[in-house]
Amino acid sequence: MITGKLERFTLAARRTHADKLAAEAERLAARLDEARGDDPSLTHRLDRLADEAELLREAAEAAREERVTAAELEAARTRALAAVAEAGFRSADDARSAVRPPAEQEEKAARLRELDEERAAVTAMLADPELVAAAAEPEPDLDGLRRDHDAADEAHAGLRSALHGAEARRERLAVLRAELEGCLDRWLPAAERHRLTERMAALTGGNSTDNRWNMRLSSYVLGERLRQVVAAANERLDHMSGGRYLLEHNLGRSAGDRSRSGGGLGLRILDGWTGVDRDPATLSGGESFITSLALALGLADVVTAEAGGVEIGTLFVDEGFGTLDEDTLDGVLDILDGLRDGGRAVGIVSHVAELRTRVPAQLRVRKERRGSTLSVTGV
Repeated sequence: MITGKLERFTLAARRTHADKLAAEAERLAARLDEARGDDPSLTHRLDRLADEAELLREAAEAAREERVTAAELEAARTRALAAVAEAGFRSADDARSAVRPPAEQEEKAARLRELDEERAAVTAMLADPELVAAAAEPEPDLDGLRRDHDAADEAHAGLRSALHGAEARRERLAVLRAELEGCLDRWLPAAERHRLTERMAALTGGNSTDNRWNMRLSSYVLGERLRQVVAAANERLDHMSGGRYLLEHNLGRSAGDRSRSGGGLGLRILDGWTGVDRDPATLSGGESFITSLALALGLADVVTAEAGGVEIGTLFVDEGFGTLDEDTLDGVLDILDGLRDGGRAVGIVSHVAELRTRVPAQLRVRKERRGSTLSVTGV
């Protein structure tokens, strides 16, 4: 029974609650209809109101930005007017007319950058410690520096004049050098021929280092004749000197010759008693006489041989006999007698009294107060 009552109570409570819910639903439906208004649905109304709210927000934001922009514009206008006045323009229109084209502005901006760089470089240069120290020194003597400058200018002008002169001389030297090279090209072949000729002349003149005997060509030719004369002279010198002396042809300088090219005509005396050779200058007077006589006779023999057998028929011997000792004199006279026996006429000019007995035919010359007289004996 209790259970039935509870069920009935519960059912009644539920009906009451359902009625409340239905009434609440009607009330909410009425509010929704009121909230929907003329829109098809509440969603459409919410979307429309959201769009309107966004538009209102944007309008409010725009209004706020307009107020800020207007304030900024007014501030910018105030600053612009102040800048115009500070720049020296009378009005904004004057400043506006002074505005340059973009290209010119870029050019001037580049120029300003260059000037800024130059200013930075000059500032850095002026900050150099040496320049700072120089600026701290006393002011220079401008008058003295001006005089130095004038003197330097004058010296510079002189140097430039000298430079022009040097350049002119250099050009002249270049011309002369070209002429000289041309002359050298023409001269070198002749110089080579001259060098060869000069060497040949030095060689034949006995002055060349290639001529070991310093012998002239003429001396070489005469030396061969002298060798023949010496060979012919020794045949008589050996007899006149009693077998002591012989002549030797020497390629060195002849006695007393101090020239550089004196070779080829030298003579040496071979002394059979001492076994050494001697300079003819060391012979005594008599020895020199017989040596000279032997050479003269040898020369006569060589000339006779060169002339095809034509003999020298007459020979005169002038003095020198007084320097001979008795044995040497006998040897000399034997040689002269042999020449006479061979058909030659030999004349002796002498004051030696001993010859009077050895020479049969004589011409005597006597000096007297009234003059000289001539007498002939033995003819």
